[in-house]
Amino acid sequence: MSVEESNALSRRQFVARAAAAGVAVSVVGSVEALYTAEPALGTSGPKIGYGPLIPDPAGMLDLPRGFSYQIVSREGTVRPDGLPTPSRFDGMGTFPDRFGGNRLVRNHECSPTAKIKVVAPPERTYDPAGAGGTSTLVVDRHNHKTSEHISLGGSAINCSGGITPWRTWLTCEETELKAGQSGYTKDHGFIFEVDPYDDRRNNHPTPLTAMGRFQHEAVAIDPATGIVYETEDAFVAPLGGFYRFLPNRPRGGWGSLRAGGELQAMRIPDLPDLSVVQEAGTVFHGVEWVKVPDPLATTESVRAQDYGKQTTGGYKLEGCWWGQLDRCVYFVSSFARTELGPKVDHDGQVWRYDPRAKTLKLMVIFTRPKPGSDDPEFDAPDNITMSPYGGLMMCEDGLGEQHILGTTEDGQVFKFARNAVNNGTPEAPEYGELAGVGFSADGRTMFFNVYTPGITYAITGPWRRRR
Repeated sequence: MSVEESNALSRRQFVARAAAAGVAVSVVGSVEALYTAEPALGTSGPKIGYGPLIPDPAGMLDLPRGFSYQIVSREGTVRPDGLPTPSRFDGMGTFPDRFGGNRLVRNHECSPTAKIKVVAPPERTYDPAGAGGTSTLVVDRHNHKTSEHISLGGSAINCSGGITPWRTWLTCEETELKAGQSGYTKDHGFIFEVDPYDDRRNNHPTPLTAMGRFQHEAVAIDPATGIVYETEDAFVAPLGGFYRFLPNRPRGGWGSLRAGGELQAMRIPDLPDLSVVQEAGTVFHGVEWVKVPDPLATTESVRAQDYGKQTTGGYKLEGCWWGQLDRCVYFVSSFARTELGPKVDHDGQVWRYDPRAKTLKLMVIFTRPKPGSDDPEFDAPDNITMSPYGGLMMCEDGLGEQHILGTTEDGQVFKFARNAVNNGTPEAPEYGELAGVGFSADGRTMFFNVYTPGITYAITGPWRRRR
């Protein structure tokens, strides 16, 4: 198993252990700030979730009563160009289409061992030896797919990313392999910009080298300043960093990030390891940012370089999003395990950085279960989005059954969907994770992926229902 595959299979323990008799999460603190981090569509969101899951007679996806799914795309389906849809559906961005439908840009987290590698036209291929990339799908207002094609090829381990304010997708490579390793002809570990509307812009893929070469996970952009925040999904010491990129062209627009800028790592004096903070509500003032000496990681990985000062890192920094309401950036430390480097264990932290106040606050911490407690009902949410109706929607990437989880106003966790295709049984123990969750601009449809076998779903139903 490759390093990349080990990384992809190691995302565990974000949500706290659920009580054996219910679905409430053991949380220290409150998720209220997360619940209100994005504006809602005039509703307060579900009070107690959307009800129990109804088993799907087709054995695909279990949903609450009143909701239904459509399969938009499947791995292996032959496209009009005669090639099969690639494997390993991961992060995804959703964009409005001018005809009332939606455009989806979907990552393929493919390494050279993937069952179906990404094959793109030569003009949209970065490294012919790279197996990853992105697909662009167009669906009409009824969620029927009208087209699907490869918009980026020749990249590697395309995990998550983020949507820019100018409506493009930043796809992130979660690897640090260089030319000559694993057969690659070019260095990897970069961010690429993909235009969901105009594929002419996707010709001649250009890595955004100034934004760093490391195990990228997700990004979020402050629309007022153009500053890009980046997470690093490192799962071995040294700990991954939380970074910000100061672009030379902060007003944005297609290709603006190619103009370069300065990459900086977060530093909190006397706090090298975020995992040691165990009390929600803890605030650190005077957050500093230190220039990354070598963003290209020419000789040493970005997180291992000599900054002259101790920077602040975390274990498996994954989800990252911009809060429109409070103008703060949120990011997630998926879990921490002392045997792998961190000093203290936890099952997930959610942090909020306030750029104006220069403060970092631990909003939520999910504590580890006590010895002898039951196994978790939920574990390891990965991709996260804010529901337009309030609350988080989270994709599980853990052990056993895999769900889309939601949060209510008071911080309870409920099951919204269950992957019934490969649900952690001995016959299908791996890769059943869900990923890429996002909503259409009108809030009527949720889209998300099953990692393997790759399936893209569109979910509709009574979203405004509160009880």
